Amino acid sequence: MTTDSKPAHNLVPIWVLSGFLGSGKTTLLNHLIKQPDLRDTLVIINEFGETSLDHLLVTHSDEDMVVTLDNGCVCCNIRHDLSTTLKQVTWRFSRNGKRQFNRVVIETTGLADPAPIVHTLMTDETLAAHYRLEALIATVDCVNGAASLSLHPEAAKQIAIADCLIITKSDLTSPKQLAELHQQLTALNPIAQHLTALNGRIDPHQLLGQRFSIDQTSPDIRTWLAGNKHPAAPTARARLHYQPIRQPGQLAQPLRNKPRLSNTPSTSSQGGHGNIQTFCLTFAEPLAPDLFDQWLGLLVGFKGSNLLRVKGFINLKNRAGPTVIHGVQHIFHPPVELDAWPSEDRSTRIVFITRDLDPSIIERTFNAFAAKHMPLESE
Repeated sequence: MTTDSKPAHNLVPIWVLSGFLGSGKTTLLNHLIKQPDLRDTLVIINEFGETSLDHLLVTHSDEDMVVTLDNGCVCCNIRHDLSTTLKQVTWRFSRNGKRQFNRVVIETTGLADPAPIVHTLMTDETLAAHYRLEALIATVDCVNGAASLSLHPEAAKQIAIADCLIITKSDLTSPKQLAELHQQLTALNPIAQHLTALNGRIDPHQLLGQRFSIDQTSPDIRTWLAGNKHPAAPTARARLHYQPIRQPGQLAQPLRNKPRLSNTPSTSSQGGHGNIQTFCLTFAEPLAPDLFDQWLGLLVGFKGSNLLRVKGFINLKNRAGPTVIHGVQHIFHPPVELDAWPSEDRSTRIVFITRDLDPSIIERTFNAFAAKHMPLESE
């Protein structure tokens, strides 16, 4: 983006805090903003009305002010109200020309879809020049969470696209119920961090260290690729933020390869959780960058709304280390090239969390795309 001239560490970090009704978002937030490290946090509440937050830096944003784009995709809707609010708060909450906040938390309503918020933050170039999306956080009620996931697709989607899941009210349930909820959450989203709040409280340093890291220093990069358990909090983190794929060609040649679908214990049945599934697509041989990039762009263009989360290690031809991709629906982080592989396994592995999308469709589209472009390899 031409307007994004600031280094990432100079941009104001944003947390998007979602969670189904009664999951303890406000209780948790009330505790967090009273901690010394988070006192300079601006809280944006996505609904008008009386607020129970005891905090000076609070403003509201009208969630009904949504601009629908021509493509009709809900996840690509623009939150015009949020964009306006974020642009105005820099002067509304300033003193002697100095901004009073160093972090923003956007607290959504219980039924909110976080995707339009992500799309707004990543496609508004003015916002991208001042803010960076640091984490998508979702609270889950240990008492009623399992029922909410089964009955309400909105709750399941919030879990599926989150970076970090905070389990609340664990003190009101048995260890067995807590373990079962962990299993259920991992089935929906095997690449999210898990934290447990006790009496609505959590150490803010756990959250401050929860940013998903895709650089070569992360000790857990193999864990989320395995997709069979939630990783521990990373000790190192990258200063990265999402960006949309605007056109093919971001990676940089065609290929002869066929993908293989891997069914892991984390794969959820299509009949539950709002038809959300988790699976891993594996390629045995190195991939030609151009063809992979074009296939991914085509997949995102046609099925982006069904791709709740995508993360993967890509083995591209003529590259010393893997290329890491990371996306939420239509919004993708710029590919990151690592210096070296973290293990002897050089296969491409892409973890998909999808809704209403048959995994075999992804496999078939790649095979069809590769066959169509096969003549390019001999040129």
